[in-house]
Amino acid sequence: MLTQVTSGMTDTNAQYYGFKSRIINGAMNIDQRNSGTSTTPGSGSVYVVDRWKSVTNVGSKYTCQQTPSTTETGYATRIAAGFQNYLAVTSNSAYSVGSSDYFNIAQPIEGFNVADLMWGTSSAKTITISFWVYSSLTGTFSASLFNSAANRCYLFTYSIASANTWQQVSVTVPGDTSGTWVNNNGIGLDLDFCLAGGSSVLGSAGSWGGTLYRGATGQTSLVGTNGATWYVTGVQLEKGTQATSFDYRPYGTELALCQRYLPCIDTTTNTDPIGPAYVYSTTNAIGMFSFLVQARVPPTGVYVSNGTYFTLDAVSSFTTSAVAFQLAGYYTAHLTLTASGLTAGQGARWRFNNAAGQIYFTGCEL
Repeated sequence: MLTQVTSGMTDTNAQYYGFKSRIINGAMNIDQRNSGTSTTPGSGSVYVVDRWKSVTNVGSKYTCQQTPSTTETGYATRIAAGFQNYLAVTSNSAYSVGSSDYFNIAQPIEGFNVADLMWGTSSAKTITISFWVYSSLTGTFSASLFNSAANRCYLFTYSIASANTWQQVSVTVPGDTSGTWVNNNGIGLDLDFCLAGGSSVLGSAGSWGGTLYRGATGQTSLVGTNGATWYVTGVQLEKGTQATSFDYRPYGTELALCQRYLPCIDTTTNTDPIGPAYVYSTTNAIGMFSFLVQARVPPTGVYVSNGTYFTLDAVSSFTTSAVAFQLAGYYTAHLTLTASGLTAGQGARWRFNNAAGQIYFTGCEL
């Protein structure tokens, strides 16, 4: 069942319900990787803001950006609804979509967070998905829900009747009584908004099926028009048959929820210590990094900005010219810092050498 609001607003000044919404960063307020800068995703799965990723088989067809702008048409409606930020997707060209092409914006939800829905059993619970959307194009858009094995799928559609106008959409989906739905730290449920898709990846909406489709037949193609836009915010997925007020959680809570999937630190100056270090040879030290929250799984890689140059304080301020991922657990990670002229056995702290920087660990994402 679909309920669509094209004018006016529902009450979003919420009582606090706890973890009512199973979506994390539904208001697009957290962007640890990019800090609000524009990105052009390549093919595959590329996170564009925290917990939201571009999923496509054809890269560089659109840009994505966390946007706090108050200049788009109708911004007052969005602000009045309480949403300062949104995810903006803008087409880079007029692309002719191939039969097997797909372009989606997705959030995989951890199984622990949807286990109570009891999907895959006779007690499967109904859910309601609501969101605010805006596009320069009118027509039929769609989204899909599917399991980690990609062998259970539900498609729904929504209509944008007025271009460049914020509107709220609400869709109720019956729980799936079939299939296997993960209830651990893997993907319990995937929500994908379709921006465009070819004939072989689009299917009929409105019922559960055993084939993974990326979107619904008749889907509008965002990438078919150069400069076309699609914006989204206020995404909520909750148990029940009605959309309720948006689940506003404290910023610190929402940030911590995101850091489970992306352990990250942004230093404000080059004097901010990152962590302790231990010098184990004349050319190498181990830099230690403590996660602020428990990672979903131990990370497997690291991204370091600012040229990967660090200073080891208390060791005559030697500067390291290389950093490499060594190992990590659920709470900490070790990096190998390469330098010269060190003294084995010394302790130190490590920090960025010349300016503020960023470190985040990869492999915890779903």
